[in-house]
Amino acid sequence: MTVDISERQQDGVFIFAKRECETCQMVEPVFGQIADNLPTVIYTQDDPTFPSCVAAIDDTSLESSFSFDIEAVPTLVRMKDGKEIARTYGWNRHDWETITGLKALGEGLPDMRPGCGSKSREPGVHDALRARYGKLDYKSRQIRLGEWDDDIEACFDRGFSDGLPVVPPTDVRILRMLEGTTRKPDEIIGDVPPNLSPITVEKVAINAVMAGCRPEYMPVVLTALEAALDPLFTMHGLLCTTCFSGPIVVVNGPIAREIGMNSGINCLGQGNRANATIGRALQLIIRNVGGGRPGELDRAVLGGPGKYTFCFAEDESDPTWMPLSVARGIGRDKNAVTLFQGDGIQGFLDQRSRTAKELTKSLAMSLLAVGHPKLCEFTNAMLVLVPEHYAIFREAGWDRGRITEELHRAMVRPGKDVIQGAHGVGEGIDRKRVDEMVNKFWPEGLLIVQAGGQAGLFSAICAGWTGGRFRNESKPVTREITI
Repeated sequence: MTVDISERQQDGVFIFAKRECETCQMVEPVFGQIADNLPTVIYTQDDPTFPSCVAAIDDTSLESSFSFDIEAVPTLVRMKDGKEIARTYGWNRHDWETITGLKALGEGLPDMRPGCGSKSREPGVHDALRARYGKLDYKSRQIRLGEWDDDIEACFDRGFSDGLPVVPPTDVRILRMLEGTTRKPDEIIGDVPPNLSPITVEKVAINAVMAGCRPEYMPVVLTALEAALDPLFTMHGLLCTTCFSGPIVVVNGPIAREIGMNSGINCLGQGNRANATIGRALQLIIRNVGGGRPGELDRAVLGGPGKYTFCFAEDESDPTWMPLSVARGIGRDKNAVTLFQGDGIQGFLDQRSRTAKELTKSLAMSLLAVGHPKLCEFTNAMLVLVPEHYAIFREAGWDRGRITEELHRAMVRPGKDVIQGAHGVGEGIDRKRVDEMVNKFWPEGLLIVQAGGQAGLFSAICAGWTGGRFRNESKPVTREITI
């Protein structure tokens, strides 16, 4: 006769099993032997009628399996005075006899047989159980929806979206996202403009979920946010500007490959989840936590597609090329994020230049158009150099430093050609500089990144934000990624 014990604090034996486990089926007679001699509770994970020899508690909800942290079945747990004193899993006659104090268990059965994985440990299930039965210590305000509410529409209605559907941030999804970082959920990253609202790792995770990120993207998202909150990045000004600009996120290091970022074909376009969602997560944080909503404090006259997301990885496959992060002080093979205040893409097409000097002059002509051909030391710029264009420089023995130096030299012009009113155009630099030789960009104002497909002589120029004219107050920011 089985003596049930329904509360964990009582003494006795707990057994966790499932019908689909062959070992559980094999030792079913042992369950009866134990139940005939000791207070016994059997929890069945998949079939309330199993085992047939002993009445079992239906644990198809897996609540008890989760509570006891069952990893495999069958599992035998011995309780005494409200405490667990012994546990074993799988079938091992010696262990089962030692724990129960009973002899001659399972005569005729093999001495040992491994068990099966607990249903509570199946992929995705454990996180769902943590969310349902665990003790969640979320600090963010939770919104409870009605039974018939549409989650995605509810996010739209509450203004959480950038205009595209977002992934509803359920408890399960937030838990999984937080597992992508070792940082504590309540750690404060900083104050997000324009409202200067404090943001925790937990709130970063929520927005990363909504953006569609995977948990392994979290270190990149967190570092991109830290870079954006650096006062030198002037995120507040970038947000409130009437210009086109937004954060452009460039990722360097092994992590870009590990999380599957695109640095090749179509890397500035659609189709890659990491590229698309990391940049989007940053934009959603600015919107949802900082309050940067279009038409309110976001005052862009036209804006641009980059305000949804603009994120890509640099191609570091060519050993002759110095990655952007290294050029900006981060060690080789280190993971890093660079944030650049930039606009959309200005295409550069040159399929005929075959020497480094020809290509330099050609690139300089397009770079001079950034912002306006007569504006100098007014904005920064990012040049995304495709492999075929870089190959022309590489064959000439030019490295990053030489390319940058020659481009700057090719863009120096007489002040008389770019002052206000020159050539019948009102825009331009101060007339007092008429006798100077004027640089297009500050010496540090041209960032070069190598990326793109192997076929096609089509590079890209991203104009910088006009706030770059304040040379020492607004700059691109590079941060090493921490897990």
